[in-house]
Amino acid sequence: MNSSQPILNIIHDELTFEPPAGSVDCHTHVFGPKGEFPYDANRSYTPGDASIDDLNRLHEALKVDKVVIVHPSTYGTDNRCTLNALKILGPERARGVAVIDRTFTEAQLHSMHQVGVRGVRINLETFGLKDPLLAIQALEYTQKLVSPLGWHIQIFTRLEVLVSLAKFIKTMTLPLVIDHFCLVNPDLGLEQEGLSVLFDLLASGRTWLKLSAPYRISSNPDAPSVKALAKALISTNVDRLVWGTDWPHPGGAKPGHKRNVEEIEAFQAINDGSALNRLSTWTNTGSELTKILVTNPSVLYDF
Repeated sequence: MNSSQPILNIIHDELTFEPPAGSVDCHTHVFGPKGEFPYDANRSYTPGDASIDDLNRLHEALKVDKVVIVHPSTYGTDNRCTLNALKILGPERARGVAVIDRTFTEAQLHSMHQVGVRGVRINLETFGLKDPLLAIQALEYTQKLVSPLGWHIQIFTRLEVLVSLAKFIKTMTLPLVIDHFCLVNPDLGLEQEGLSVLFDLLASGRTWLKLSAPYRISSNPDAPSVKALAKALISTNVDRLVWGTDWPHPGGAKPGHKRNVEEIEAFQAINDGSALNRLSTWTNTGSELTKILVTNPSVLYDF
Protein backbone atom coordinates (compact mmCIF):
# COMPACT_ATOMS: atom_id res chain seq x y z
CA MET A 1 0.00 0.00 0.00
CA ASN A 2 1.10 3.56 -0.71
CA SER A 3 1.45 4.74 2.90
CA SER A 4 2.11 8.44 2.30
CA GLN A 5 -0.33 10.54 4.32
CA PRO A 6 -2.11 13.30 2.36
CA ILE A 7 -2.12 16.65 4.13
CA LEU A 8 -5.33 17.20 6.09
CA ASN A 9 -6.27 20.84 5.69
CA ILE A 10 -8.72 22.60 8.00
CA ILE A 11 -10.44 25.04 5.63
CA HIS A 12 -12.83 27.67 6.93
CA ASP A 13 -13.99 31.16 6.13
CA GLU A 14 -14.61 33.56 8.99
CA LEU A 15 -18.12 33.22 10.34
CA THR A 16 -20.66 35.86 9.40
CA PHE A 17 -22.76 35.19 12.50
CA GLU A 18 -22.33 34.01 16.08
CA PRO A 19 -23.44 30.36 16.45
CA PRO A 20 -25.77 29.88 19.43
CA ALA A 21 -24.29 28.34 22.56
CA GLY A 22 -24.48 24.56 22.50
CA SER A 23 -24.30 24.24 18.71
CA VAL A 24 -23.73 20.69 17.47
CA ASP A 25 -21.94 19.37 14.39
CA CYS A 26 -24.06 16.26 13.80
CA HIS A 27 -21.95 14.48 11.18
CA THR A 28 -18.20 13.94 11.52
CA HIS A 29 -15.78 11.01 11.36
CA VAL A 30 -12.50 10.18 13.06
CA PHE A 31 -9.91 8.02 11.27
CA GLY A 32 -6.84 6.45 12.79
CA PRO A 33 -4.21 6.26 13.95
CA LYS A 34 -4.11 3.49 11.36
CA GLY A 35 -1.53 1.53 13.37
CA GLU A 36 -3.93 1.33 16.31
CA PHE A 37 -7.24 0.96 14.46
CA PRO A 38 -6.85 -1.15 11.30
CA TYR A 39 -9.36 -0.80 8.48
CA ASP A 40 -11.80 -3.50 7.41
CA ALA A 41 -10.56 -5.78 4.63
CA ASN A 42 -13.79 -5.24 2.67
CA ARG A 43 -13.69 -1.44 2.73
CA SER A 44 -14.32 0.51 -0.48
CA TYR A 45 -11.56 3.09 0.12
CA THR A 46 -8.59 3.85 2.39
CA PRO A 47 -8.50 7.27 4.07
CA GLY A 48 -5.61 8.92 5.85
CA ASP A 49 -5.66 9.80 9.53
CA ALA A 50 -8.09 12.47 10.78
CA SER A 51 -7.46 12.88 14.48
CA ILE A 52 -9.42 14.14 17.45
CA ASP A 53 -6.99 17.06 17.70
CA ASP A 54 -7.79 17.97 14.09
CA LEU A 55 -11.50 17.80 14.87
CA ASN A 56 -11.03 20.03 17.91
CA ARG A 57 -9.17 22.62 15.80
CA LEU A 58 -12.05 22.71 13.35
CA HIS A 59 -14.72 23.19 16.00
CA GLU A 60 -12.73 25.84 17.80
CA ALA A 61 -12.64 27.81 14.55
CA LEU A 62 -16.36 27.24 13.90
CA LYS A 63 -17.37 27.99 17.52
CA VAL A 64 -19.19 24.67 17.66
CA ASP A 65 -19.48 23.20 21.14
CA LYS A 66 -20.61 19.60 20.61
CA VAL A 67 -20.13 16.85 18.08
CA VAL A 68 -21.63 13.62 16.77
CA ILE A 69 -19.10 11.10 15.47
CA VAL A 70 -20.53 8.77 12.85
CA HIS A 71 -18.72 5.46 12.49
CA PRO A 72 -17.26 5.29 8.95
CA SER A 73 -17.70 2.36 6.58
CA THR A 74 -13.93 1.79 6.39
CA TYR A 75 -13.97 0.06 9.79
CA GLY A 76 -16.89 -2.26 9.09
CA THR A 77 -18.49 -3.19 12.43
CA ASP A 78 -15.29 -2.64 14.43
CA ASN A 79 -16.33 0.47 16.35
CA ARG A 80 -13.18 0.84 18.46
CA CYS A 81 -11.94 4.01 16.76
CA THR A 82 -15.27 5.79 17.21
CA LEU A 83 -15.71 4.58 20.79
CA ASN A 84 -12.17 5.69 21.63
CA ALA A 85 -12.97 9.18 20.35
CA LEU A 86 -16.15 9.31 22.45
CA LYS A 87 -14.23 8.34 25.58
CA ILE A 88 -11.59 11.01 24.98
CA LEU A 89 -14.07 13.79 24.16
CA GLY A 90 -16.42 12.88 27.00
CA PRO A 91 -20.20 12.78 27.45
CA GLU A 92 -20.67 16.54 27.80
CA ARG A 93 -19.32 17.10 24.30
CA ALA A 94 -19.73 13.99 22.16
CA ARG A 95 -22.23 11.41 20.97
CA GLY A 96 -21.75 8.59 18.49
CA VAL A 97 -23.52 6.61 15.79
CA ALA A 98 -22.25 3.04 15.48
CA VAL A 99 -22.34 0.31 12.84
CA ILE A 100 -23.48 -3.13 14.01
CA ASP A 101 -24.71 -6.47 12.71
CA ARG A 102 -26.80 -9.33 14.05
CA THR A 103 -23.93 -10.67 16.18
CA PHE A 104 -23.92 -7.78 18.66
CA THR A 105 -25.08 -8.71 22.14
CA GLU A 106 -27.18 -6.75 24.60
CA ALA A 107 -24.11 -6.31 26.80
CA GLN A 108 -22.06 -4.87 23.93
CA LEU A 109 -24.77 -2.41 23.01
CA HIS A 110 -25.23 -1.33 26.62
CA SER A 111 -21.48 -0.73 26.90
CA MET A 112 -21.60 1.44 23.77
CA HIS A 113 -24.54 3.38 25.20
CA GLN A 114 -22.51 4.15 28.32
CA VAL A 115 -19.85 6.00 26.31
CA GLY A 116 -22.32 7.99 24.23
CA VAL A 117 -23.63 5.95 21.28
CA ARG A 118 -27.22 6.92 20.52
CA GLY A 119 -27.80 5.53 17.05
CA VAL A 120 -26.85 2.96 14.42
CA ARG A 121 -25.99 3.71 10.80
CA ILE A 122 -26.98 1.57 7.83
CA ASN A 123 -24.90 2.63 4.85
CA LEU A 124 -26.86 1.60 1.77
CA GLU A 125 -25.22 4.08 -0.60
CA THR A 126 -21.52 3.26 -0.19
CA PHE A 127 -22.15 -0.44 -0.74
CA GLY A 128 -24.59 0.06 -3.61
CA LEU A 129 -27.48 -1.60 -1.78
CA LYS A 130 -30.64 -0.71 -3.72
CA ASP A 131 -32.72 -3.83 -3.12
CA PRO A 132 -35.58 -2.71 -0.83
CA LEU A 133 -36.09 -6.21 0.57
CA LEU A 134 -32.48 -6.44 1.76
CA ALA A 135 -32.66 -2.89 3.12
CA ILE A 136 -35.86 -3.69 5.03
CA GLN A 137 -34.25 -6.80 6.51
CA ALA A 138 -31.37 -4.65 7.79
CA LEU A 139 -33.78 -2.10 9.22
CA GLU A 140 -35.87 -4.81 10.90
CA TYR A 141 -33.06 -6.61 12.70
CA THR A 142 -31.35 -3.34 13.64
CA GLN A 143 -34.55 -1.96 15.13
CA LYS A 144 -35.07 -5.15 17.12
CA LEU A 145 -31.52 -5.00 18.51
CA VAL A 146 -31.48 -1.35 19.58
CA SER A 147 -35.11 -0.69 20.56
CA PRO A 148 -34.48 -1.44 24.25
CA LEU A 149 -31.92 1.38 24.33
CA GLY A 150 -34.14 3.92 22.59
CA TRP A 151 -31.58 4.65 19.86
CA HIS A 152 -32.37 5.90 16.37
CA ILE A 153 -31.45 4.37 13.00
CA GLN A 154 -29.54 6.44 10.47
CA ILE A 155 -29.44 5.59 6.77
CA PHE A 156 -27.25 6.83 3.94
CA THR A 157 -29.19 6.34 0.73
CA ARG A 158 -30.67 8.21 -2.21
CA LEU A 159 -34.20 9.36 -2.94
CA GLU A 160 -35.33 6.53 -5.21
CA VAL A 161 -34.32 3.95 -2.59
CA LEU A 162 -36.06 5.90 0.16
CA VAL A 163 -39.26 5.91 -1.89
CA SER A 164 -39.15 2.11 -2.13
CA LEU A 165 -38.79 1.92 1.68
CA ALA A 166 -41.40 4.54 2.59
CA LYS A 167 -44.23 2.12 3.41
CA PHE A 168 -42.01 0.18 5.83
CA ILE A 169 -40.52 3.34 7.34
CA LYS A 170 -44.01 4.46 8.36
CA THR A 171 -44.32 1.30 10.50
CA MET A 172 -41.01 1.81 12.33
CA THR A 173 -41.11 2.37 16.08
CA LEU A 174 -37.72 4.10 16.23
CA PRO A 175 -36.82 7.47 14.71
CA LEU A 176 -35.14 7.31 11.31
CA VAL A 177 -32.41 9.82 10.39
CA ILE A 178 -31.52 10.38 6.73
CA ASP A 179 -28.02 11.53 5.75
CA HIS A 180 -26.94 14.30 3.40
CA PHE A 181 -30.24 15.61 1.97
CA CYS A 182 -31.10 12.02 0.96
CA LEU A 183 -28.79 12.78 -2.00
CA VAL A 184 -31.61 14.67 -3.72
CA ASN A 185 -30.54 16.32 -6.97
CA PRO A 186 -31.60 19.96 -6.45
CA ASP A 187 -31.35 20.76 -10.15
CA LEU A 188 -34.40 18.55 -10.80
CA GLY A 189 -36.55 20.99 -8.83
CA LEU A 190 -39.05 20.71 -6.01
CA GLU A 191 -41.62 18.88 -8.14
CA GLN A 192 -39.31 15.99 -9.05
CA GLU A 193 -40.54 12.44 -8.72
CA GLY A 194 -40.29 11.05 -5.21
CA LEU A 195 -39.48 14.29 -3.39
CA SER A 196 -43.01 14.55 -1.99
CA VAL A 197 -42.37 11.22 -0.22
CA LEU A 198 -39.38 12.71 1.59
CA PHE A 199 -41.44 15.77 2.55
CA ASP A 200 -44.26 13.55 3.84
CA LEU A 201 -41.89 11.45 5.97
CA LEU A 202 -40.30 14.58 7.38
CA ALA A 203 -43.68 16.17 8.12
CA SER A 204 -44.76 13.02 10.01
CA GLY A 205 -42.26 13.80 12.76
CA ARG A 206 -40.90 10.24 12.82
CA THR A 207 -38.20 10.92 10.26
CA TRP A 208 -35.24 13.31 10.63
CA LEU A 209 -32.92 14.72 7.95
CA LYS A 210 -29.36 16.01 8.01
CA LEU A 211 -28.74 19.26 6.15
CA SER A 212 -25.17 18.08 5.68
CA ALA A 213 -22.64 17.88 2.87
CA PRO A 214 -24.47 19.79 0.12
CA TYR A 215 -21.32 19.30 -1.97
CA ARG A 216 -22.52 15.70 -2.33
CA ILE A 217 -25.67 16.83 -4.15
CA SER A 218 -24.32 19.75 -6.19
CA SER A 219 -21.03 20.92 -7.65
CA ASN A 220 -22.08 24.37 -6.42
CA PRO A 221 -23.49 24.21 -2.87
CA ASP A 222 -24.28 27.93 -3.09
CA ALA A 223 -26.54 27.42 -6.11
CA PRO A 224 -30.11 28.80 -5.89
CA SER A 225 -31.46 25.27 -6.43
CA VAL A 226 -29.68 24.01 -3.29
CA LYS A 227 -31.00 26.94 -1.27
CA ALA A 228 -34.53 26.34 -2.57
CA LEU A 229 -34.36 22.68 -1.54
CA ALA A 230 -33.01 23.53 1.92
CA LYS A 231 -35.68 26.18 2.49
CA ALA A 232 -38.43 23.78 1.39
CA LEU A 233 -37.21 21.18 3.87
CA ILE A 234 -37.04 23.76 6.64
CA SER A 235 -40.58 24.90 5.84
CA THR A 236 -41.79 21.30 5.93
CA ASN A 237 -40.61 20.57 9.48
CA VAL A 238 -37.80 22.60 11.03
CA ASP A 239 -38.13 20.51 14.21
CA ARG A 240 -36.74 17.43 12.48
CA LEU A 241 -33.62 18.89 10.87
CA VAL A 242 -30.01 18.86 12.07
CA TRP A 243 -26.77 20.09 10.49
CA GLY A 244 -23.32 18.58 10.05
CA THR A 245 -20.05 19.23 8.26
CA ASP A 246 -19.25 15.66 7.11
CA TRP A 247 -15.67 16.45 8.19
CA PRO A 248 -13.02 15.34 7.20
CA HIS A 249 -14.90 14.90 3.92
CA PRO A 250 -14.06 11.38 2.75
CA GLY A 251 -15.01 10.27 -0.72
CA GLY A 252 -12.49 12.24 -2.70
CA ALA A 253 -12.19 9.78 -5.58
CA LYS A 254 -12.44 11.48 -8.96
CA PRO A 255 -15.59 10.73 -11.02
CA GLY A 256 -14.95 7.94 -13.49
CA HIS A 257 -11.93 6.63 -11.58
CA LYS A 258 -12.24 3.34 -9.73
CA ARG A 259 -11.28 3.56 -6.08
CA ASN A 260 -8.13 1.70 -5.13
CA VAL A 261 -7.97 0.49 -1.53
CA GLU A 262 -4.22 0.02 -1.89
CA GLU A 263 -3.76 3.79 -2.02
CA ILE A 264 -4.61 6.39 0.62
CA GLU A 265 -7.39 8.54 -0.77
CA ALA A 266 -7.15 12.26 -0.10
CA PHE A 267 -9.99 13.99 1.70
CA GLN A 268 -11.99 16.59 -0.19
CA ALA A 269 -11.02 20.24 0.30
CA ILE A 270 -14.29 21.60 1.68
CA ASN A 271 -14.72 24.98 3.33
CA ASP A 272 -16.55 24.27 6.59
CA GLY A 273 -16.85 27.91 7.60
CA SER A 274 -18.62 28.59 4.34
CA ALA A 275 -20.90 25.61 5.02
CA LEU A 276 -21.95 26.98 8.41
CA ASN A 277 -22.46 30.47 7.00
CA ARG A 278 -24.58 28.94 4.26
CA LEU A 279 -26.88 27.33 6.82
CA SER A 280 -27.58 30.76 8.33
CA THR A 281 -28.78 32.00 4.91
CA TRP A 282 -31.16 29.05 4.56
CA THR A 283 -33.00 29.85 7.79
CA ASN A 284 -35.53 32.67 8.05
CA THR A 285 -35.15 33.41 11.76
CA GLY A 286 -32.69 33.02 14.61
CA SER A 287 -35.08 30.59 16.26
CA GLU A 288 -34.95 28.29 13.22
CA LEU A 289 -31.16 28.36 13.30
CA THR A 290 -31.13 27.58 17.02
CA LYS A 291 -33.49 24.66 16.50
CA ILE A 292 -31.28 23.12 13.81
CA LEU A 293 -27.98 23.71 15.62
CA VAL A 294 -28.96 23.24 19.27
CA THR A 295 -32.49 22.18 20.18
CA ASN A 296 -33.05 19.39 17.67
CA PRO A 297 -29.69 17.62 18.13
CA SER A 298 -30.09 17.87 21.89
CA VAL A 299 -33.32 15.88 21.57
CA LEU A 300 -32.10 13.40 18.95
CA TYR A 301 -28.73 12.64 20.52
CA ASP A 302 -29.73 12.93 24.19
CA PHE A 303 -27.30 15.69 25.12
